[in-house]
Amino acid sequence: MSGLPEDRSLELSGDALRDLVAAATERLVAHVASLPAQPAADTAGGTDLARSLRTDLPETGRPAEELLDLLFTRVIPKSFNTAGPGYLAYIPGGGLPHAAVADLISGITNRYVGVFAAAPGAVAIEADVVRWFCAMAGLPRDAGGVLTSGGSLSNFSALVAARRRLLPENFLDGTIYVSDQAHYSVAKAAMLAGFPERNVRKIATDAAFRVRADAIVEAIARDRAAGKRPFLLVGNAGTTNTGAVDDLDALAGIARRESLWYHVDAAYGGFFVLTERRRKALAGLERADSIALDPHKGLFLPYGTGALLVRDVAALRAAHAVTADYMPPMQDDPDCPDFSQLSPELSRGWRGLRVWLPISMHGIGPFRRNLDEKIDLTLWATEELRRIPGVEIVAEPQLSIVAFRLRRPGLDEKALTALNRDLLARVNARARVHLTSTMLGDRFAIRICVLSFRTHADRVRAGIEDLRTAISELI
Repeated sequence: MSGLPEDRSLELSGDALRDLVAAATERLVAHVASLPAQPAADTAGGTDLARSLRTDLPETGRPAEELLDLLFTRVIPKSFNTAGPGYLAYIPGGGLPHAAVADLISGITNRYVGVFAAAPGAVAIEADVVRWFCAMAGLPRDAGGVLTSGGSLSNFSALVAARRRLLPENFLDGTIYVSDQAHYSVAKAAMLAGFPERNVRKIATDAAFRVRADAIVEAIARDRAAGKRPFLLVGNAGTTNTGAVDDLDALAGIARRESLWYHVDAAYGGFFVLTERRRKALAGLERADSIALDPHKGLFLPYGTGALLVRDVAALRAAHAVTADYMPPMQDDPDCPDFSQLSPELSRGWRGLRVWLPISMHGIGPFRRNLDEKIDLTLWATEELRRIPGVEIVAEPQLSIVAFRLRRPGLDEKALTALNRDLLARVNARARVHLTSTMLGDRFAIRICVLSFRTHADRVRAGIEDLRTAISELI
C-alpha cells in the first residue's frame, strides 16, 4: 500500500513530549508553591473573562507556551481556589498531586478498563481499590462495586439497582425515604430513574439534623396502607449542610424489618470511619446494601473520583449488564470484574490508578492522621466561635463541619439573614478563607468545612480572626 498519504502531525516526538510535560510541570510546581498566598476565591469579572475566551474553531495551532500561559495567568486564577488551604466552603476537594501524576500515566497509556479482557492488570489494580474501600466500610469479603465520577452517579446506580431488585417493571408506585437534609442528588437520581418527584418522601430531622427513625416508620406505614410500595431507605453519613450523621444502625434495622434496600450516602463522611473517634458515629454503615463514597472528599483526591460499594454485586450487575456482538466475552470470576457491567459507563478512564498510587505510596496512615487533624481543627474553630459575643452555634460538628450565625437582639429572621449575609461577604472579601452558607429551616447559617490536606491551624486561625474583625465592623 505504498504511496498512501501519511499525516503524523498529531504524533509528538520524544523531545516534544518531554518539553511539553516539562513546561506544564514548571508551571504546576509554581502554582502549588503559591497556593497559600493565593486568594481563597477570586471570581470578580468572571463573566467578562468567559466572554473574552470565546474563539472560533481554530484551523491552525498556537504555541504550547502561549496556551499554558493563558491557562495559568487568566483561566485558573479566576475561580474558587478549591485546592488551596483557605477553601472552607461546600465540601473541599484536595487535589493530591500524586493523583495527577497517575492521571498523566493513565491518559497517555490510555488503557481501557471497562472490561477485564482489555487490560487485566489495570482492572486488577482498580478492583483492589474497590476491595480496600469495602474493607474500610466493614462490608463482607464478597462485596464489590465500581468507581464512579462522584456521589451523584453512585446514588443513581444504587437507586436503579434497588429498583430492579425490589420493584416490578411497572415501578411508579415505589416510594423512597430520605432525610430532609439529604443531598439533592438523591432526588435527582429518582427523577432520572423514572420516579415522580412526589415518590421521594422527605422525612423530618431532629435538633441535630439527624433523620427521625419514628417518622420513617410512620411514613412507611402510611404508604403501605395507601397501596404504595416502599422499597428504598437512604441514610446520611455526613450531610452537606451540617455534616450530620444519621443513626445508621437504627435505619439498618428499619430497612431489614420493612424489607427495604438500605443505601447510605457517605460521599462526604464515609472515610471518617478510618478514624478512631468517628468510627463509632458511623456504626451501622457496614449493614448497608449499598454505600456512596467520594474519595475526592475524604481522601483528598481530585474531583471526579467517586465509588459505589454494594453488598451483593449480582444486584448491581442485574441493573447494568448488557451485551453486544462486538464486545469480548464477559467474566464470571469476581476477581476479574467487567466494570462496564456494573455501571452506566462503557467508555471511561482508569480511575483506580489515581487512588491506588497515592495510597500505595503513603499507606493509609497519613490519610487517617489528616482526617483526625481536620476533626481537631473543626472542634477548635467551634470553641473559638463560642467565645465571640453574639455567635450562635446552629449545628455542632459531628464530623468536620460547623454551622453558626451572628445574632443581635430585636432582629427577626429576615433581618438576621441580611446581617449574616453581610458578615459572610465581609469575611470572604478578605480572601484568606472562603466560606459558604445554607438554610437550616428558616435560619440562615454560615458553614465552616475543614477537609483539605493543605488546611492547617494557621489558616483556620486566620479565618476566625477575619470573622472577629468582620463582626466588630458590624457593631
